Amino acid sequence: MKKNEKALKLEPIPKNIMNIAWILVLGAIMPLLDSTTVNIAIKHLSHDFSVELDLIQWVITGYVLAMAISVPLAGWAVQRFNGKWLMIGANLLFLAASIASGFSWSIHSLIIFRVIQGVGAGFIMTLVTALAVEIAGKNQMGRMMSTVGIPMILGPILGPVIGAIIVQFLSWRYIFFVNVPIGILAILLMILKLPHFTPANRKAKFDFIGIILLGTAAAALIYGITKAAKSSSFNNSTTIAYIAAGAAILVGYMSYAAVKKEQAILQLHLFKSKNFSAVMIGLFLAGIATNGPMLLLPLFFQNIKGFSVLSTGLILIPQGVGMLVARPLIGKLTDKLGARHVVLVSLALAIVGTIPFVFINETSSLIVVSIVLFVRGMGIGGVTLPMMTDAYTGMIKQEIAQASVGTRLMQNIGGAFGSAVIATVVSLPIQGKAPTTPLMTTAYHNGFMLALILSLVLLIPTLFLTNKKSQK
Repeated sequence: MKKNEKALKLEPIPKNIMNIAWILVLGAIMPLLDSTTVNIAIKHLSHDFSVELDLIQWVITGYVLAMAISVPLAGWAVQRFNGKWLMIGANLLFLAASIASGFSWSIHSLIIFRVIQGVGAGFIMTLVTALAVEIAGKNQMGRMMSTVGIPMILGPILGPVIGAIIVQFLSWRYIFFVNVPIGILAILLMILKLPHFTPANRKAKFDFIGIILLGTAAAALIYGITKAAKSSSFNNSTTIAYIAAGAAILVGYMSYAAVKKEQAILQLHLFKSKNFSAVMIGLFLAGIATNGPMLLLPLFFQNIKGFSVLSTGLILIPQGVGMLVARPLIGKLTDKLGARHVVLVSLALAIVGTIPFVFINETSSLIVVSIVLFVRGMGIGGVTLPMMTDAYTGMIKQEIAQASVGTRLMQNIGGAFGSAVIATVVSLPIQGKAPTTPLMTTAYHNGFMLALILSLVLLIPTLFLTNKKSQK
């Protein structure tokens, strides 16, 4: 027993390593806040530029697609070049595009600058994960990932609140200008404090075909899914065509990677690891089970409870607090026990925190809602991060960047798919009918029920994650 206790005892993470993690966190704040704050300003952009919402939507869609396309390129670059200067360069690109977006003189110029922002964001998010895993020892990875995952937790919670305050009291342009002090501070700290990262493979060949295939497949899938979310139906020609094309290109990449083997940007042999495969499936399902309701909750409070955008952001704070409270414990337990038990318990809490939303209506107590949101926040805070950590279990340095490409792409695709599926399910009871409060309440209940069912399905891949305690 004493041997097991000693084996499971955690060594504290050295202060210099934690300082590096916090600098990486600061570098990731800009893209994660930006991706949620801009959504709030869509109507104001349409009014200021006097254009239809169809064109305005490309401010968001262009960003998301550019981000997806740049992920494989970032995965190759971090193998070949010094991660420190790649991270600085990506932040400089994002900051410059943010300033340019704030000064946009037309909708077309804004879309172009947002696409450049998306490229920077794709590099930043891929690099943050890859560099954090590289500096973390195998017994510190859970705590490291829970630290660099803070922006992923705060972005969806604080983004709408910050966006609503800026739009209400200033101008949509300040949504981009707010990145300036954050970006300057992050870049300065990176120059002064971030260590040099030795490239894993300076001779890594530029896998042009693989990068193009993976990037194009991701972009096609996400664009098709985005169209499904917009029309609240997967049964439209654009969605079917793009999803079919994306799937076909993905199959093409798999055939290509099977031939290229070690020279492919995302090697297929990684999927021989059962925990890596389980993580990839789990991240996709989590896009619907945990991320889907993140989209649904703000709409529920605005359309059923009649809250303003700002009030909606404030009522969601307990969920963010729950995620933050659970974060340090999640990291420690993942390092001690492995991801399996942590995700199982977290899923149980997420399920408990989702069940009430199948029944909550316009008369429900806000105190009860806040408590439920807090519990749900604790649960969903412990689902994705341990999975992400487990994706790198047992990997050598040369494989880290490739695994980062896989997990980042799956998160992007799963998140887009989750939003589209939830939007479709919610729209079905309302189609062709007057959107009365009881009918809309039923529609939202259906969306939460789907998230609940898929949370239960998510238990299956969770069983294949690492269990360190049984190994000891």
